Amino acid sequence: MKFAFFTLGCKVNLFETQALQQLAQERGHEIVENGADAVIVNTCTVTSVSDHKNIRAFHKLRKENPHAVIAACGCFAQIDPERIRKTEEVDIICGTRDRAAVIGLCENAVLHLPPAGEERDGQGCFEYLPAGVPDGRTRALLKIEDGCDNFCAYCIIPYARGRVRSMVPEQALQEAARLLREGVHEIVLTGIEIASYGRDLVPPVSLTDLLCRLLAANPAMRFRLGSLDPRIVDREFCERSAGFSNLARHFHLSLQSGCDSVLQRMGRKYTTEAYYDKVQLLKKYFPDCSVTTDLIVGFPRETEEEFAQTLAFLEKCAFSAVHVFPFSIREKTRAARMDGQLPKAVKAERAARAKKAAAALTEKYLGRFVGKTLEVLPEHCVGGRWMSHGQYGFPIYIEGGGICKNTPVAVEVRGLFRDGLLGKISDAV
Repeated sequence: MKFAFFTLGCKVNLFETQALQQLAQERGHEIVENGADAVIVNTCTVTSVSDHKNIRAFHKLRKENPHAVIAACGCFAQIDPERIRKTEEVDIICGTRDRAAVIGLCENAVLHLPPAGEERDGQGCFEYLPAGVPDGRTRALLKIEDGCDNFCAYCIIPYARGRVRSMVPEQALQEAARLLREGVHEIVLTGIEIASYGRDLVPPVSLTDLLCRLLAANPAMRFRLGSLDPRIVDREFCERSAGFSNLARHFHLSLQSGCDSVLQRMGRKYTTEAYYDKVQLLKKYFPDCSVTTDLIVGFPRETEEEFAQTLAFLEKCAFSAVHVFPFSIREKTRAARMDGQLPKAVKAERAARAKKAAAALTEKYLGRFVGKTLEVLPEHCVGGRWMSHGQYGFPIYIEGGGICKNTPVAVEVRGLFRDGLLGKISDAV
């Protein structure tokens, strides 16, 4: 049987799609781009724009695959299955839990066998899915956690994903060992809110505990952390993990606003002062580390003065990169019901200013590496040059011959290039 996959949204969705592809292959099915018997759409619902993208995807895929079984799983399928039904394009709705069952549901539908059940749900425990490794890739995602208990004012995801559920440490260790055997050189630990990892386990386990066990057990594997709530960064986290050279020096610390009054309206559980202290801790224990973040501009009632405070805070933290998003109304959230919604033009103008400030910060951060020699792991070719993300998270483009994929090389950084740095093979060992 031939399966095709279509993914929208975040890295967690990407991980889950890769896992479903692996499960399908283990059952003897072929993964194709065209001519599929079944198409599985992994949906996103983080914004209203995402919802429209899902609907457009259903229409497009049905037009391209008129006789295929189409299944929808993921956050949009969990939040609004009725809207999906009304499209009359989707045969199976699976949601965000028990996703492994969607392969069997598609098999039954293609073979015209009675389904075990069209919609599947259940809050249950952490759903184990095997980490898939895309062909030829050196990096893999490993989902260690699902769900979120924060319920920020603008976010629908806790309702789509449910409460925090964590992979047990032993399972994470087994997956990491398997990925190492399969030739993976870097694992990105991902989840919906990985700072909450382990709080649901008995006895509780912290993300710091799991991370240090993984680092110690797999010295030949580099580990990179996904997006972090600032609260996870404390002295214990830094002191315990800083001694491991196989931890990538790249930390994505979620911010959303650099103004305390806006943070309070958002329902974020920290102040700018507390956040800044976390950034300083990281820079103390991990010199030259890359600290990146997300920013929402144009939140309801955000004044020009509040926005100016945010711009000043970006400069104070000296981020290496800032991902800027204009506020988008997400139905069924508290923020959607707030008064003081800003005009689209105001949000766009502030986003443009924030992106300009962010670009200057990135250029300043990358400039510190010019003239230095970095050890990198070539991943793939881009425009005739090898490329690696390096431990700091930004692309490094490599000039020179004799480069072998997955073999570490010393690269002398010559300057800024595209979205990262340009370097040449160094004589240094």
